[in-house]
Amino acid sequence: MNTADHILFLLKTRGPQTAQQLAETLDLTSMGARRQLESAQEKGLVTFEDVAEKVGRPSRRWLLTAAGHARYPDRHADLTLQLITQVRSLFGEEGLDKLIAAREQASEELYRSNIDSAGGLPERVAALATVRDAEGYMAESEAQPDGSVVLVENHCPICAAAKECQKFCRSELDVFQRVLGPDCKVERYEHVLNGARRCAYKIRPV
Repeated sequence: MNTADHILFLLKTRGPQTAQQLAETLDLTSMGARRQLESAQEKGLVTFEDVAEKVGRPSRRWLLTAAGHARYPDRHADLTLQLITQVRSLFGEEGLDKLIAAREQASEELYRSNIDSAGGLPERVAALATVRDAEGYMAESEAQPDGSVVLVENHCPICAAAKECQKFCRSELDVFQRVLGPDCKVERYEHVLNGARRCAYKIRPV
């Protein structure tokens, strides 16, 4: 991955960053990072916002534009939307519900096959993140000091389908809850469809 692509990847996975933060992560000079960002800005891939700090001048944070996010495209988005439309047209909402249920069952079987051998909650969530990452969600997990685990998905490869039919998102949340087990509660606290840059889940032991 070259430097320009690495910067875009960091903005995708970590959200808004200052040039200095990016420079430190990539072992660049601040000037080198700014040049890369300005080049990406000229291509329409990034923009910036000046955030007021408590002390001193505002901090300039760089973030991806819609074109920048589009560098990580939805898988077969056009075909997926066509299929959803056709299923609705031919079989109605009941047919679409059956399609979602079938996808839900297949996903659940896949996740269980990878999670059942895992140990505690952090290991189970990490196993789920690994499978979701392989599916294109750019997923990662992190155990928290309070015993909970955060699951973050920096990309949604089915975003186009989810926008057309939000039942896909509700279905995923239900699947997560079932495969992670009854000893935890799964809550989504960031959601791409609500305008967030990613989907994020808090999994708490109960």
